[in-house]
Amino acid sequence: MSAPLRITSAANPVVKSLKALHLKKGRSESGLFLAEGARLASEAADLGVWPQIMAVSEAALERPQVKKLVSAAAKAGARVIETSEAILGQIGKRDNPQTVIGAYRQRFTPLDDLPIQKPGLFVALEGVRDPGNLGTITRTADSVGAHGVILVGQTCDPFSVEAVRATMGSIFAMPLARTDFTTFEAWRRGRDLLLAGASLKGLDPHDAFPAERGVVVFMGNEQSGLPAHMEAACDALVRIPMKGRADSLNLAIATGVMLYDVWRRRGYAGARD
Repeated sequence: MSAPLRITSAANPVVKSLKALHLKKGRSESGLFLAEGARLASEAADLGVWPQIMAVSEAALERPQVKKLVSAAAKAGARVIETSEAILGQIGKRDNPQTVIGAYRQRFTPLDDLPIQKPGLFVALEGVRDPGNLGTITRTADSVGAHGVILVGQTCDPFSVEAVRATMGSIFAMPLARTDFTTFEAWRRGRDLLLAGASLKGLDPHDAFPAERGVVVFMGNEQSGLPAHMEAACDALVRIPMKGRADSLNLAIATGVMLYDVWRRRGYAGARD
């Protein structure tokens, strides 16, 4: 491969554009987001997803696997730059940065293009404010083989640096859709998907709905939960049983409990050996 462009100044426009991706304005204007680490870049490459820009340290380029990855990225059209770990630290806003950082194109899947496999399993989220929760839920949805994460109404940005870090690479594997509630409700009814909402108002335990049917697990805001009109639209309104003094679970953990129980009742179909 041709030698990467060497950048030694943090004032370089490319470096500035990468640093701007920590801000929602920068992501909105460019349509890009940051993903850090050679492992994440390799996972993306396995799925045929390549960065628009790849920044890499000189030391990392000495590793055969990274050199091969960088070469493939360049062939796929990525702009590859070599820079210092100090500048990578500024890009990643970390004292000990990853030695490979990529800027990728944001991707949302239209609701009607989400894959429908029977029995389907989806996660719908309304009003999520914590990017760590959103990223962890995306990762958990990927781990149970869910078919998509649907963002209903206003949620935090799934492409923020914090959210992407929490996905641990699942941002590249899990389809993301965003829509309003009216469109979402018409979509799921048109596909005969059961809507199971988690709520402290639920009278039945979290496994009190049929798992053999296609299911959308519906989770609300960390503090207030689902709005009343969305709860009313659910086919099943359930709550996770509690025994100790705690009266609630972290949103990401609660979503994991819901998802894994659906998968358990389906016999962990498709689980790796």
